[in-house]
Amino acid sequence: MQHLSKASKAALHRLNIQALNPMQEAAMEAIGQRQDTILLSPTGSGKTLAFLLPMLEQLDRNIKNVQVLILTPARELALQIESVFKQMQTGFKVNCCYGGHAIRTEINNLKHPPAVLIGTPGRIADHLRRGSFKPSDIRFLVLDEFDKALELGFQKEMKEIAAQLRVVKQRVLTSATSMEEIPPFTQLREPVELNYIDEQKQPDGLQLKAARATEKDKLALFVRLIGQLGNAPMLAFVNHRDAADRISNHLNDQGVAHDVFHGGMKQEDRERALIKFRNGSHHLLITTDLASRGLDIPEIEYVIHYHLPSKEDAFIHRNGRTARMHADGTAYVLLSEGEELPSFIPDTILFEEVMAEAILPEPPEWQTIYIGSGKKDKINKVDIVGLFLKKGKLQKDELGLIDVLDHSAFVAIRRNKVKKVLQLLKHEKIKGKKLKMAVSK
Repeated sequence: MQHLSKASKAALHRLNIQALNPMQEAAMEAIGQRQDTILLSPTGSGKTLAFLLPMLEQLDRNIKNVQVLILTPARELALQIESVFKQMQTGFKVNCCYGGHAIRTEINNLKHPPAVLIGTPGRIADHLRRGSFKPSDIRFLVLDEFDKALELGFQKEMKEIAAQLRVVKQRVLTSATSMEEIPPFTQLREPVELNYIDEQKQPDGLQLKAARATEKDKLALFVRLIGQLGNAPMLAFVNHRDAADRISNHLNDQGVAHDVFHGGMKQEDRERALIKFRNGSHHLLITTDLASRGLDIPEIEYVIHYHLPSKEDAFIHRNGRTARMHADGTAYVLLSEGEELPSFIPDTILFEEVMAEAILPEPPEWQTIYIGSGKKDKINKVDIVGLFLKKGKLQKDELGLIDVLDHSAFVAIRRNKVKKVLQLLKHEKIKGKKLKMAVSK
């Protein structure tokens, strides 16, 4: 930590980080020496900070165009990187561009170019074609979760973007899996490879278990298992979007609080699902492999493989959502009648008996209230806290996490207070503006 600049130390302090981990230290050294770098490290290990800190050291306040371009395969990951950078409070402008976001808003934002531009390859390529920003001063390129970007078919867009970056001095490529070949369009020059993948295949605190259904459909087994596990945070992975929706429809019929997260959903619905999962309004998220990497989803106690992935890497990434930061966690493999374990799961896996009758979990203690105004309406967390404590007559421990987006906000409060609070606040205003408020769907 001693070698860090004053600005980097201040940024870490704002993030409440006392020390860098060994991977981040190695990345700081390699990237800080202006070397092209391939950073291979598992999901959840802190790769975002590993490239943001040394990048911060290189930003020039005298340059008024985009200096850093960060390409990432998922909207949520782009937003997450933006959020971390904003928390660092560097004084440099940052913008985030992605599909599903109003392109006119992005074009207006880019009229005053940010120092740091984060985005998905398709949307960034679109902006370059439109001339929304000049690439002439971009000297630092990050290809984040590059293996996933290739898997999702973004090679054409990334190649198109890279071809227009003519003065890039340094490139950083991050991945959660080892790659046999790096495509030439990345233009990596004698890169340093930092490999932190093979040190550990599964987290130390992870326990693997299996349960077998007595029929081909696993749905009844799944419902009994989540009832047995109770209201602990859990992710259930499926291989297809329609399977997630089918399971969700069944759980809705049962009255089980949960949400769904996959690439076929609207961006606003995906954001809402993650917000409600993080604030405790539901403890179960049914998802595709989209949620296996990169996303900031802390403190998962259980991972459930409703469907098994075809590759070991995907199995490891899913399991990496639990047993993180020295915590314990359990991953369950659900098997239908006659289904065999793949070769990457040991035959010695512990099979657990699941109770014969489904006992559905109690509703979570938190529930989310939606507010139809946000940052663009000059509303912030302080405004919302004041309103809910003073006018809504809540105690501090009855008010949970608050997320303020551009045009909306989401407030977690104790479930047993929701009806009363909505009644008390139905005619209230913030900064002279009457609020649209309801239980979040």
